[in-house]
Amino acid sequence: MKPHLLVTNDDGIESAFLHRLVAALVPDFRVSVAAPAFEQSWIGRAISRHKEIEVLCGAAHFPEAVSAWAINGTPTDCVNIAMGHLLEHPADAVVSGINIGYNTTECLILSSGTVAGAMEGAQWGLPAIAFSQCVPFADFEAIRDSKGHTEGNFAASQTAAAQYAARLTAELLAAPPPAGQVINVNFPEHTTADTPLEETVPAKVQLGSLYEPCDSGSFRFRFSEGRSIENNPRSDRAVLERGCISRSRLDFSRIGCL
Repeated sequence: MKPHLLVTNDDGIESAFLHRLVAALVPDFRVSVAAPAFEQSWIGRAISRHKEIEVLCGAAHFPEAVSAWAINGTPTDCVNIAMGHLLEHPADAVVSGINIGYNTTECLILSSGTVAGAMEGAQWGLPAIAFSQCVPFADFEAIRDSKGHTEGNFAASQTAAAQYAARLTAELLAAPPPAGQVINVNFPEHTTADTPLEETVPAKVQLGSLYEPCDSGSFRFRFSEGRSIENNPRSDRAVLERGCISRSRLDFSRIGCL
């Protein structure tokens, strides 16, 4: 029997990046999808404590063999509810992504809903992996607003990233990481089947202010690339800049004070 994967993301169940990932996984895995009904980016490991969470059938978005739910909550909610209440058969691993845009550096990783979805899987004792892909900076807002639909060379790159993600998922199951670890993979903008993969560590970056003032006296979010505070050629951001795939092992098994 094929291994069973629980797949989530933070860009929402309509994201074409998620759909390409699922299409690449279906030939070799049983796939169940529990994804946010709406975009939940930058929400980290938030849990919806103060509201009832609606769960709707999401099967219309995917091939017939895929069980799917659209959940009005965060990625962490999605994985927790699916694991505890929705899956008819236990999952063998949790796969999150593919995120629209990279999830690199310590600060962005901790803010990522996509990484948090994988973290929740690891908390259930499962192998867990998060996938993200750089997108052309000038086209980011258009790609986000179109729910990840792309054309031309980048569409081919995104398909290649999804197929690469399926291979890395098979490797994850063949050699699971130690309990509590999450694998965080970032694909470069130009990804092919032969793009080299490098083992990396999260870059150390200081983001500074993420807000700009409005005329009304309030503030609104404004993304910042931040300022690098360490020049490490093995960092996830440095590897992406070289055009390679970054794979970092995030260890949440020993969090605490000495």
